[in-house]
Amino acid sequence: MADDAVRSRETMMFSHSPADDPSSLGRALPPSFVIGTATASAQIEGATTSGRRSPSVWDRFSAQPGRILDGSTTVVTADHYHRHAEDVGLMAELGADAYRFSLGWTRLQPGGSGRLDPEGVAFYDRLLDELHQAGIAPFVTISHWDVPEEYEQGWLSRDTAYRLGEFAGLVAERFGDRVGSWITINEPATVTLNGYALGLHAPGQALLFDAMPTVHHQLLGHGLAVQALRAAGVPGQIGITNVHTPVVPASDTEEDAMMAALFDVVHNRVFADPVLRGRYPQVPDELAPMFAAFAEVPADDLALISQPLDFYGLNYYMPSRVAAGAGSGESPDGMSEAMTELPFRLETFEEYPTTGFGWPIAPDCFGTALAEVQERYGDVLPPVYITENGASFPDELDPATGVVQDDARIDYLAGHLRAALDAVAPGGPAEGLDLRGLFVWSLLDNWEWAAGFTQRFGIVHVDFDTLERTPKASYRWLQDVLRARREV
Repeated sequence: MADDAVRSRETMMFSHSPADDPSSLGRALPPSFVIGTATASAQIEGATTSGRRSPSVWDRFSAQPGRILDGSTTVVTADHYHRHAEDVGLMAELGADAYRFSLGWTRLQPGGSGRLDPEGVAFYDRLLDELHQAGIAPFVTISHWDVPEEYEQGWLSRDTAYRLGEFAGLVAERFGDRVGSWITINEPATVTLNGYALGLHAPGQALLFDAMPTVHHQLLGHGLAVQALRAAGVPGQIGITNVHTPVVPASDTEEDAMMAALFDVVHNRVFADPVLRGRYPQVPDELAPMFAAFAEVPADDLALISQPLDFYGLNYYMPSRVAAGAGSGESPDGMSEAMTELPFRLETFEEYPTTGFGWPIAPDCFGTALAEVQERYGDVLPPVYITENGASFPDELDPATGVVQDDARIDYLAGHLRAALDAVAPGGPAEGLDLRGLFVWSLLDNWEWAAGFTQRFGIVHVDFDTLERTPKASYRWLQDVLRARREV
């Protein structure tokens, strides 16, 4: 029976459907729908000793024994710092419309204070110039987790929000004329949950609900960054990126329903509601002590946080199934002792195949995520970009053919892109949502945070010994999708 279940799950993962056909999918894309790739500076740049770059919290975290699964560090990663021209060439050959990347905070502002460093500025000048020469639109993320290590309390300190606002003003003045789209901060939910509540990511604190102040400080940093960008008069559009997961209870019991609602608030709504509604969500009285950090938030803070945006960035990877009661400590991102102290646990989705990370592959839930934000935020929801969507698989380069045949990723990307288009089409669950584009995570196999080099998300294979790049079958598939769109 177990073997049959495994075969069934493998069949689900690798069975192609007509929707996977790149020609038909390409023809289904609206002409203005943006297709891009995405990366983050800490995961691909390397060159941590070049110039005056100072350590970030992730440099410090990765140097601590036992923090990173394979013991790897940020020192080299994919060496994009020295190979950016090659990587832009790969995007141009792909036919990508846009490239979402993040600015290395400690490369541009060593020590987290003062003027921008000329050598760091020169690197991003070159990258932006190369992108424009290739006809690829830059989507620039100002803060993607690599906070300067000098900020000892990190996002537990309100001061870090002001430092982000100052940094945003500096980069706006330097790069604003060449950036058409700005993202203030990436996935504050993951930073709070994995970095401060569960101890899985940098800075490695396991504070559980005492981590809630980091929610407000990150969102305040977002608001201050928006203010700085607008004060600098940048012509580009401005948004934020949050990761959303549709949440379902593990059973029809009242206890599971309450814990599922709690997880929805913790993961989704405390990050989206203040940005889009200007207030934190209400919770039942019995849960209120967990959210005491939001009990007396200054009105001026909420006004900053909820400034109108030009777009909302939504990252989607998976749904979550939640049950009441403590679990084993296993999370989608690794083992956390702190999770055993929570009043809920995450359950698996046996009905779905999984990625290399063990995450459920559920494109139908992608439509649910879009429908939920549409229903919750309605008229105050600006146009939406899917700023990350992708999956890790144990890809291998065939030495005989030089090919990485990542059929599972093709299935994943095709299913999710089709699900997104269907969700916002007439009669779809998110009809009326203004969906503007999708960014594939990721362009390159990279250093996957606490998982090190053990998880490959890229549509381009990277040999982490030689740093050679090899486009995978999924790259060629996406190239065909974009070619078919251009031929319509």
